[in-house]
Amino acid sequence: MKTYISPWPASVACPPFPRRLSILGATGSIGDSALKVVAKHPERFTVTALAGGRNGQKLARLCNLYKPRYAAVLDDAARREYFAYVEDACPTELFVGPDAYVRLAALDDVDLVLSSIVGAAGFEPTLAAAEAGKMIGLANKESLVLGGHLIRAACKASGAVVLPVDSEHNALFQGLAGHGSDDELKRLILTASGGPFRGRDRAFLKTVTRDQALAHPNWSMGAKISIDSATLMNKGLELIEACHLYGLPPDMVDVVVHPQSIVHSLVEYVDGSQLAHLGTPDMQVPIAHCLCYPERVTVDVPRLQLAAVGTLTFEEPDLDAFPCLRLAREAFDAGPSHPIVLNAVNEIAVDAFLKERIGFTDIPAMIEAGLDRHVPVDVSTPEAVLALDEEVRRETRARL
Repeated sequence: MKTYISPWPASVACPPFPRRLSILGATGSIGDSALKVVAKHPERFTVTALAGGRNGQKLARLCNLYKPRYAAVLDDAARREYFAYVEDACPTELFVGPDAYVRLAALDDVDLVLSSIVGAAGFEPTLAAAEAGKMIGLANKESLVLGGHLIRAACKASGAVVLPVDSEHNALFQGLAGHGSDDELKRLILTASGGPFRGRDRAFLKTVTRDQALAHPNWSMGAKISIDSATLMNKGLELIEACHLYGLPPDMVDVVVHPQSIVHSLVEYVDGSQLAHLGTPDMQVPIAHCLCYPERVTVDVPRLQLAAVGTLTFEEPDLDAFPCLRLAREAFDAGPSHPIVLNAVNEIAVDAFLKERIGFTDIPAMIEAGLDRHVPVDVSTPEAVLALDEEVRRETRARL
């Protein structure tokens, strides 16, 4: 694809095995799945760096096991926790603070960076990896929501290659591989599970509790992504991500609700054919595809048995009950600064909901109000992106 965000991966020479990995977000659910793939195929990988956010204890256990050369945590509390559990013989050098993530993303002795930090915090490390010319396994959709235009430019300048890890975008990537030029593409179709409240009306959604919203029917995810899935904001962010990844306008990206989560997404061509990617809903599958690209390897997930599944169903999303998907599409249409506002307000609102300060339906209401207040600004530099993100967060917290 000429419009892809980076050089099309099939057109470049991929790093040889064993590949040297930097896993940003190693203590989260994506990190867990990635390290299962690494443990299954240890001959293919060297774990060079692990970043663990604020979970110093878990990061220490991982460093004791994999003995990476470098590790990172976000703050001094996590640093103290890390040193309370790391073994004296562990050779890992620890860095502290957000800048440490940027450092681990651009290491000379790393071939592939898995960017799986949750939220806007993933933008700077992903951009740093792109500027350093790395192969990037992208599991942080907010990187593109905030600065897809900047990451595209960085990939063009450095030759960095992006491989999409999100199950939906990985499905699209595989559906596009080897199937002609850009002018043969009709549209991309993202599938959504519908979350735990599919079919519920707005009156019910006003009563939703934190625990109900965290109970996703198909996927095991962190708290923030689980809430985004329940509001359909996750799909809204993925729509914006797809537009940046594949260089398409939003009217060429559709969303369909598919509660079984077996069809991960579809690509439609001008002849009317649709290529669907099917599989068990387990993140090890797309992660292994990216870590080992262009080769395929075995993973320890249940095999898909279509006869056992029986029925696959599809329906239109309910944009009245779940307006976040509509808001994301409108934000992308409005210009490059609006998605930054969308994401920043959403992150503050989701955090407030998880702390039981606001109700479930307050999340989209806060986002819509934030977008209505926003006057477009220039976000052509990383500094401008980050300044707007911080300004919106500060204002949103004050309004809370």
